[in-house]
This record gives sequence, C-alpha cells and structure tokens, in this order.
Amino acid sequence: MPDAPVLPADERAGVTARGADPLISARGVGVVRGGQWLIRSIDVDVAPGEVVTVIGPNGGGKTTLLRTLLGLIRPSAGVVTRRPRLRIGYMPQRLVIDRVLPLTVQRLMTLTGRRSRRDVAAALDETGVGGRIDAGVDTLSGGEFQRVMLARALLMQPQLLVLDEPVQGVDFTGEADLYRLIGQIRARHGCGVLMVSHDLHVVMASTDRVLCLNQHLCCAGAPHHISRHPEYLRLFGPRAAQAYAVYEHHHDHAHALSGEVVQAPGPDGRHDCHGHGHHHRQAPGTDSA
Repeated sequence: MPDAPVLPADERAGVTARGADPLISARGVGVVRGGQWLIRSIDVDVAPGEVVTVIGPNGGGKTTLLRTLLGLIRPSAGVVTRRPRLRIGYMPQRLVIDRVLPLTVQRLMTLTGRRSRRDVAAALDETGVGGRIDAGVDTLSGGEFQRVMLARALLMQPQLLVLDEPVQGVDFTGEADLYRLIGQIRARHGCGVLMVSHDLHVVMASTDRVLCLNQHLCCAGAPHHISRHPEYLRLFGPRAAQAYAVYEHHHDHAHALSGEVVQAPGPDGRHDCHGHGHHHRQAPGTDSA
C-alpha cells in the first residue's frame, strides 16, 4: 500500500512540525480482523499542545485507530510508542447508561476512581456544567452530557486528551462552542488533543493537523491544504472544498446551555443576554450544548 501523501514539515501546522517530542506515536500500525485489514500502514504523532483530528468515512477505521493508540487493541503490525507515564484522558464515542438506575453526575464522574467533590466540581466548572453536579444523568441534554464526559476526561489531569466524536448529539451551534472549549482546554493545560470527528463543517477550522483515514492514511497535513487535496475531495465530494470556510463564526456573542444568545465575556468576565440578527442551522433531533 502506498504511503499517505504528507505535506512537507514546514507546511504542516502544530507543534510536531516544530520538532517537539511527541506524546504518542505510531509507525506502520495495522489491525487485522477476520482476515481483513481494518487499518493498515498508519503513521501518526501527537505533540504537546497540538490538536490532531482524524476524519474519514464510516467504517474507515477511525475508532479502531484510537483504540489501538490507547492500547485497547493490539496492533497486528507496526508499533505504538507512548511517552513514559503518559496521562491520558479518554472520552469514548458511546457510553451506555441504564436510564432506570438513579445515577447523578457526581456519581458518574467517580465510577472509575475516587475523586473529591472539589475536584469533580472544578472539572465540571471548566466545561461549563458546574451547576449540574447533583443532577440526574437522565435529565441532561445532549450537550450537557458531552460536557460532563469531557470533564470526566479532565479528571485525569491529562497530558493527552483522546476524544472520539466529542460533539455527537449536539446541535450545529453547540458543536462550534464545544470545539472552541476544547481549544481553550488545550491552551490552558498545554495538552495534546487527538480526536475523531465527522463534523467537517466545523472541525477544519478547529484543528492544527488533519488525518484523512480510509483504512490507510489518504492524506495528512494542515487543514487549509487538506481541504483542497484530491484524496479528500474524492472521499467527501466537491462540496467538501468549501468546508473549511463554512463556519468562521466571527461575532461578539456565545450561547448558553439552553441555546440562548449571550454576549462574549467582557473584561469583568460577565455575560449579558442580547438579540441578534442572524440565524444558526440546527440539525433535527439534537440538543444544544
């Protein structure tokens, strides 16, 4: 299988292009199941402070790659190298919770380890859902649940955040807000971020490097280059060429969890509600972040 077309190092965005030691690396990684390659000949690095996003069609091997990098799947070929004692915060694509069982957000946050209420509250505050600490998980909106899951990953004080479809179940505006939050977390903590996404309309403006995966790496590099790459266009169609510019949402407001419009925080950190004269597309059957 031919190597993925990768742009020269001086054209790639992110810390890796500047030579920082990666947090995690894969070389020639492949996974075989039932005699078929799920992924093959994958090379990838994620450096501190870098956001790397894996995109590709359904069945292209995105989640398989993440689980292999995490050590949850043993590679059939190649090698994965992690920085010694690397702290990883993982946000899975799906978490099945029995809605019949009474489970609070506080309890969900501590299912896999003991954490003080103060630590839990701090993580929830950072992702914007501090007021929901005692709420039942079954009462959360889609956006609130994703923010709780992100907070749960932050409890690990991660050097590397691994996020599998972090905005699923969230409306269009909420997606942009969540990606913005992920960027703020990266800047605040200096952690690397590796995430899988289908949200081409937003993610291309929210990442340093893009890996386009369809069993093998079709192309890899900075978003503005990948959005014009022939392999990217072949996978996602002619309209994908415009994905990078679809949601450069330059305005002076943000959105509350309810979807209400609020002004961006001023010097005193306060928000004020206001009306505005433009519209956002909301996918049917989704909740605001």
